[in-house]
Amino acid sequence: MTGTATRYLHLARHGEASPDESGLTEAGRRQASLLGRRLRNVPLAAVHHGPLPRAAQTARLIGAQLENVPLHLSDVAGDYVPYLPEKGELPAESADLYVRFLIGVTDEDRKNGAVQARRALDLFTGPVEGEQDRHELVVAHNFLVAWLVRDAMHAPKWRWLGLDHGNAALTVIRYAPGRPAALLVSNDMRHLPAELRWTGFASELHV
Repeated sequence: MTGTATRYLHLARHGEASPDESGLTEAGRRQASLLGRRLRNVPLAAVHHGPLPRAAQTARLIGAQLENVPLHLSDVAGDYVPYLPEKGELPAESADLYVRFLIGVTDEDRKNGAVQARRALDLFTGPVEGEQDRHELVVAHNFLVAWLVRDAMHAPKWRWLGLDHGNAALTVIRYAPGRPAALLVSNDMRHLPAELRWTGFASELHV
């Protein structure tokens, strides 16, 4: 009988994107390359990335710093709203803020996002089959990283809201057999020099 082993899921938001989101800025390209260098000693089995240019370019720049790690395009790693809460699910003090933030989400967006969010949990979470531990990197977008962190913490579905991640920041979740998921690293930017940290955040949130 095949056993199960631990999955180490490495998550990264794409590098800083240009205003039209057609690709990365120079800072974003530097961020991606530096993240790739940080991951050189991690035995990554694969790098998964979303289809949008900012994620695909980030993954290629990371991959250029690694040896023989395949890149896999995945729609599941795309940019979508994973769960659209009703106002009554939200904390009273922040409900209006989040409702305004999500006001442009259509019924089609809601349905597609729910499907993709379930697929992301199926594909990227939990222990892996076999006897060897597995390390994987998913280069995605802020919403998906937040959704997976929320799931690892067994938080309510709406709680992906407000879990923001910097460009090219690293988050690592461990899924060990017989244990709850463990958030080992969150929003870590130590591989980036000070001038490349906290992009993607409002200035008052820089710490």
